[in-house]
Amino acid sequence: MAADADLITAVIVDDHAAIAAGVRYWCAQATPPIALVDAGDRLADVWTGPGADADVVIFDLELVPGRPEFGELRRLVDSGRRVVVYSQHADDATAIKCIDLGALAYLTKREGPEHLVPAIRAAARGGDYTTPSLSGALIADENPGRPRLSPREVEVLRAWFAALSKELVAAKLHITVKTVDTHISRVRAKYANVGRAARTKSELVSRALDDGVITLHELNQPTW
Repeated sequence: MAADADLITAVIVDDHAAIAAGVRYWCAQATPPIALVDAGDRLADVWTGPGADADVVIFDLELVPGRPEFGELRRLVDSGRRVVVYSQHADDATAIKCIDLGALAYLTKREGPEHLVPAIRAAARGGDYTTPSLSGALIADENPGRPRLSPREVEVLRAWFAALSKELVAAKLHITVKTVDTHISRVRAKYANVGRAARTKSELVSRALDDGVITLHELNQPTW
């Protein structure tokens, strides 16, 4: 890892020089800056030289057109590397598969520095980061092990995790406490129906973390 504990280093593997140049600029402009190693399309540079010591791997899933590198992603994760996938693929199935393989974040190349930089920082700490595209993929996911939560259920759930009381959730979302209870009860029922009971708030938090509905970084933010 980086010699300076305050400096995050990342290595980007991407066969498009313009993408790498853009990411380098975003990282240089971040506060504090993120040091970036450009490996081009050379996967070997992730394992040797400066890339081997990088805190985070920013990984273009498709270095060869038409051949997503899921095997290389698995290899990186299995070796303990912290991976942020930065891909041209915007389909839900690809995003979900990358998260299932252990990527800490999945971003499409339409998502810029306002998401990529926080995702790199979260991954450097070993945490995950849920972008708008990934959040949508998780909501639409048809994996039988994941309940299909509505956008409103996700909104209420995330607000409840961040709040000190259901009354505060109701006030923030301009709904009644009874409606908050109804949404949470529906979420619990959906988890029970897929064999993943969540009878307590802590169990529900655990399920939501597993499914990417919320991240550890978000949970660690001050409550309101």
